[in-house]
Amino acid sequence: MIEPLFLKPYFQEKMWGGTRLKSEFGYQIPSDHTGECWAISAHPHGRAIVENGEFSGVPLDQLWQEHRELFGNAKGKVFPLLTKILDAHRDLSVQVHPDDNYAAEHEHELGKTECWYIIAAKPDAKLIYGHTAQTRAELAEMIKQQKWQQLLRYVPVKAGDFFYVPSGTIHALGAGIMALETQQSSDTTYRVYDFDRVDPTTHQKRQLHLQQSIDVTNVPHVDPRLQSKKYRVGDAQVIQYVETDFFAVYRWDLTGGGTANFVRKDAPYTLMSVLSGSGQLQINGQDYSLKKGQHLILPFQVKSWKISGQLEIIASEPGEKS
Repeated sequence: MIEPLFLKPYFQEKMWGGTRLKSEFGYQIPSDHTGECWAISAHPHGRAIVENGEFSGVPLDQLWQEHRELFGNAKGKVFPLLTKILDAHRDLSVQVHPDDNYAAEHEHELGKTECWYIIAAKPDAKLIYGHTAQTRAELAEMIKQQKWQQLLRYVPVKAGDFFYVPSGTIHALGAGIMALETQQSSDTTYRVYDFDRVDPTTHQKRQLHLQQSIDVTNVPHVDPRLQSKKYRVGDAQVIQYVETDFFAVYRWDLTGGGTANFVRKDAPYTLMSVLSGSGQLQINGQDYSLKKGQHLILPFQVKSWKISGQLEIIASEPGEKS
């Protein structure tokens, strides 16, 4: 099958969500507190559905199980990646995710290393990234004493920023941020702090996971050193933000109606999310329209492709552990 797989997202309502997924991307969202668009997802908590071609109507997890040839016969019980767009109308909880070993033992799923490309941010927006504790005992004591202002690291953020968030990193998106998240396909989140909020649905404070958080947090926190690469492919400016065992993430910028011919090297498939603009994708002489808000997979059989138009795309590929 030498054609792309366009996907219909799944939407998650969150107490911190808003309406920007509709106003910015035109999605039909379920409510005015929609927090997450699970755009490319085979996770059971929110499956994306193929919208075109031979496999139209098939959920991505079913496609992974029944047609592994589309993914280069990659190993693994589950499709390893998950792409989301998050609308943080309010602050997210302060949280941390486990690595693969801890998650397999305690949650029976993958760990969660992730990254964010910041699509938009209000002028004073901040996110939480890391902590100040030097030992696990100090971390536990500061959490117990609720010394949040002393413990948490606040980082100003603007559109176009990129953050790599390895498992074990305490983090939270702040109010007014919209981000595209590329992550391992996991829904395990340990909440450290939730600002003492009451869930309007349950009228209860949301559950915290303090011991698990203390167990899995990296101590001391060390900012990862990203070695981003910039280069051109035809008329496109390409930035490779990160390349890890879990995923590689790229930004493709095409302006002024230019064209770019891409050739996949080693990865078995490629994920694409169109964040702005419009244009064309050409594969094996066949044209497909691209527009803001679309998400798709180029399967194993697609070895090369051309894009043209005016487009901002975040693309990703699985790493060696995926």
